[in-house]
Amino acid sequence: MAEQINENLIQDTVEKTNAMRFLSAFNNIDYAIKTRYNMNRSMGFSEAVRKAVAFNFTVRKYEDDLVSYGRLRNAIVHGNDDFVIAEPHIDVVEKIEKIERLLTTPPKALDVVARRDVLSVHASKSMREVIMLISSSSYSNLPVFNDDNEIVGIANGQKILDAFGRFLLAGGKSETFLDSVKIEDMLSHIENNDYYAFANKDITVEQALMLFHQNSKLLAILVTTNGGAKEKPLGIMTGSDVLKMNKILENY
Repeated sequence: MAEQINENLIQDTVEKTNAMRFLSAFNNIDYAIKTRYNMNRSMGFSEAVRKAVAFNFTVRKYEDDLVSYGRLRNAIVHGNDDFVIAEPHIDVVEKIEKIERLLTTPPKALDVVARRDVLSVHASKSMREVIMLISSSSYSNLPVFNDDNEIVGIANGQKILDAFGRFLLAGGKSETFLDSVKIEDMLSHIENNDYYAFANKDITVEQALMLFHQNSKLLAILVTTNGGAKEKPLGIMTGSDVLKMNKILENY
């Protein structure tokens, strides 16, 4: 019995070869992509990667690398029993392990990037009050709530400036805009609300980046418990956070 325990300890402490590490990461990536996006397990790895590009920012970013790793996997093993016939370079191993981490245990946006001190404003506030709040807080995107505690839009500095300009061009008085127009009035004249989005508390950095990539008009993502408009915001991400998100994924 003691001899068996010693053998197990020895086996556990044996350092994995580059090929073993590569194949482990490759298999985990293959499984993660196909299960997450309900793909047939018999689908080829490269095909799965190509299809996942539309849904996953990490896959999209490392698409060429992953396709190359699919070919490399076939070059370093022989037969169905994964008999190793070659050892990949350590740089390749470390990169595929990084991609594996990003796909299997991605960082949650609420933990590493979303601003938790979400400053909001009531829909009944005048434009003067909203502008002063934006100026004093240095936040250019403020969620706007109505009496039902529902988010009805985002008070965005640029959109306010555009609305102010149109108001003046139409012959309106600046004092009227600042003191008589409410933020909810301004928001009601915006044709659509695709400039902001909701996400639940489990949204990952990769998923947030994908939302910004898919919608060039997106200014902010509001994180709530279940992604609902009537829930208290737990955090907020804006377009200015995209660079930080990329750095987080690069160093993850």
